[in-house]
Parts: sequence; C-alpha cells; structure tokens
Amino acid sequence: MGFLSALGRVLFAFFFLFSAWQEFNAFGVDGGPIAKVYGTKVDFLKDRATSYLGVEVPAVEIKHVVAAGIALKGVGGILFILGSSVGAYLLLLHLVIITPVLHDFANYSNPEFLRVFTQDLALFGTLLFFLGMKNSIHIRQSKKRSPKSKKN
Repeated sequence: MGFLSALGRVLFAFFFLFSAWQEFNAFGVDGGPIAKVYGTKVDFLKDRATSYLGVEVPAVEIKHVVAAGIALKGVGGILFILGSSVGAYLLLLHLVIITPVLHDFANYSNPEFLRVFTQDLALFGTLLFFLGMKNSIHIRQSKKRSPKSKKN
C-alpha cells in the first residue's frame, strides 16, 4: 500500500511539476507567454476591484505573479511527493488563486474554460481528500492507547 500511495503522489504532483517546468523554461525577461495571459486577467481584476472598492488597487508586476505561481507549483509538488501536508496546502493556495482568475468560464463562451475549471476543481478535491486522509490517520494513531506496564 505504501508503494501505491507514493506512486499516486508522484503521478499527481507530476501535473504541477511539469507545468511549473514549462513556465520556468519560457519565463524569459518579461515572464514569458503566460505573463500575457495573466496580464489581461490581472488588469481585468484590478479594474473590477477598483470600481467596487472605490480605491485604486496598486499595480502588480506580472512577472512576479508568474514567478510566484511557478514557485507554488514547484515547491508544492516536491513537498507533496514527499508526503508533506505543506505541499498540499501550497498547491491548494495556487489552485484557489488561479482557478477563478484564469479559468473564468462564466465570462467566456469557449467550452475549454469550463473543462479546465472543472479539472481544477477535481484537483482541488483530490488535495482536500489527501489532507483529510492524512489528518484522520494522525487522529486515529493518537487515539490508540499505549501499552501500560503492569505493576507488581
């Protein structure tokens, strides 16, 4: 069972690690092609937040956003392979930020956005399942009584 669990973590984390590797290789000086995609979405969110809040939202450099995404996926993926809850939380943080921003299917008619949005929801659910199982194992183990020594 331990081997299958480790293999499953490696295969699951490969999704994030491969994506981070591709973005890292294409990063360049300006953040790469993903920066152009992020740029339009971040500008849209900035304009929307400014109109709702009535306060100017500070500018964010897109290449820093891309670098943070690469770091979350890379470090989170490696820690997840090692079985760390921190890795799962980093991947959850990445999905919470990226999913509604990049895959905003409600504002676009392209069915690809809905497909990728539901894929991210499945990944999110898998990470929650992993964290729930990890926590339940620790709770079960802490409830077991330690053998008491008999007194003569």
